Amino acid sequence: MKHVKTHTLAGAIAVALGTSLAGNAQAAGFVDDANANLQLRNFYFNRDFRDPGAQSKAEEWAQGFIFKAESGFTEGFIGFGVDVYAGVGLKLDSADDRAGTGLLPNSYGNEGPGSYSEATAAGKVRLSKSVLKVGGLMPKLPIASSGDLRLLPQEFTGASLAVNEIENLDLQGGQLREVNYRNSTNSEDIRATLGGSSDRFNYLGGNYAFNSDNTKIGIWGAELEDVYEQTLFNLVHAQPVGDWTLGANLAYFDTGDSGSQPLDIDHQMKSLMLSAATGAHKLWLGYQHSDGDTAFPYLAETDPYVANYVQILDFTRADEKSWQARYDINFATLGIPGLSAFTRYVTGDDFAVGNREGSEWERDVDVSYTLQSGPLKNLSVRWRNAMVRSNATRDIDENRLILNYTFALK
Repeated sequence: MKHVKTHTLAGAIAVALGTSLAGNAQAAGFVDDANANLQLRNFYFNRDFRDPGAQSKAEEWAQGFIFKAESGFTEGFIGFGVDVYAGVGLKLDSADDRAGTGLLPNSYGNEGPGSYSEATAAGKVRLSKSVLKVGGLMPKLPIASSGDLRLLPQEFTGASLAVNEIENLDLQGGQLREVNYRNSTNSEDIRATLGGSSDRFNYLGGNYAFNSDNTKIGIWGAELEDVYEQTLFNLVHAQPVGDWTLGANLAYFDTGDSGSQPLDIDHQMKSLMLSAATGAHKLWLGYQHSDGDTAFPYLAETDPYVANYVQILDFTRADEKSWQARYDINFATLGIPGLSAFTRYVTGDDFAVGNREGSEWERDVDVSYTLQSGPLKNLSVRWRNAMVRSNATRDIDENRLILNYTFALK
């Protein structure tokens, strides 16, 4: 059984644009600056629930095909182009009693179809150094970052405007109308993690870089209509000190109610990540305080711009305070190019679980290797291992094995 999702508006834009370009003598940039690739993603996921419950584990294996193509822009005062995305997911192994990993469109008790697919396109227009896109979008912004942690990526339908007319100033604005979740074939309203949904997520903001690009400051505002409105202030700084590079990433979110939804949201998130790197080594120290009567709200399945959003937990419960220690190593400088790894430990507490104080921790180990030569050059293998212990959720041991191979088609 195969499910297909298309965005008719974006598809119509792409077809009309392609037709008009067929006879356009100024379309050289449209083709010459284009790029396209096909990514093969093989994903094995095993989550072992360590305490008693209806489902003892979630375990599935799937193959994904991810096609992305981006045209250049036609020449002239105003340039036109199109971006295209298509994805196919194939079930290799699943069962009713271990479904629900997020790789496939299923849930516990129903392993679902053997395949699913999706496709979308975005028309784009460039004027000077500003670009407007309408159609299928995968934003990577501090206020909304499309998730790509399972078989196929999350994508939205909407419009975005990027303005780069002033040196070192990057301005972004837009409206997202629908979302296609990572294991779904349907476009639907955009959900928040704490409940509530809407067909309008509006955002506006930007970053200003200075100090030879070593320092960036950002201000962002967003509203998931009738659910929440949010302001983000962030600061990113890197400072060379001898053989070391010291870094800091600070984020402060202020979130409140929007519209008539029933939640009483008054939340302030403080997030800080410090780093120190030299040679093959990098050390990190993170702190996060989710200060409010509700959990920190963000768009479901996106990657929130906070320090302690890690493999399984996000440490954003109401009033939760959490710390992270992380160590990265790049073996290229030690004579093994393509091999890298990191380990981290995050612990959180000071939140309520019924009438008692909650606490939880997560330990992650992540190892990646990319082949450097031979017929499978650039094939990457990644092993992600995690352990969670918590009195607020089920204990978990988890392993993910991901193989990626990307063909450049142009």
